[in-house]
Amino acid sequence: MFAIILTYEKPLTEIDRLMSAHVQFLEECFRSGLFLAAGRQVPRKGGVILSVGAGREQIEAVMDLDPFVRESAASYEIIEFNTSLHHPALEPFADPKTRTVRDVPGPS
Repeated sequence: MFAIILTYEKPLTEIDRLMSAHVQFLEECFRSGLFLAAGRQVPRKGGVILSVGAGREQIEAVMDLDPFVRESAASYEIIEFNTSLHHPALEPFADPKTRTVRDVPGPS
């Protein structure tokens, strides 16, 4: 699993100008099964994406297509991690032989 940390490199006016194209990029990645979740950092200085993929090279190749990255409006850092424990809802995406925490209440 990967956490992708986007950091804005240009003013929010430029980020907002590119937002529609960025969201379209994100939606395509969700449809392909590559992204699991995405959202803005608080405070708004970038974003966070949770991803599953074949490897870091695949994630880098895809992120280089992000309009934010192509326009040098944002940079990204990829953090790869192996799950050890996970919520039951994430079981399909967790690493093999990791433990699902049981008796976890569902979202409220």
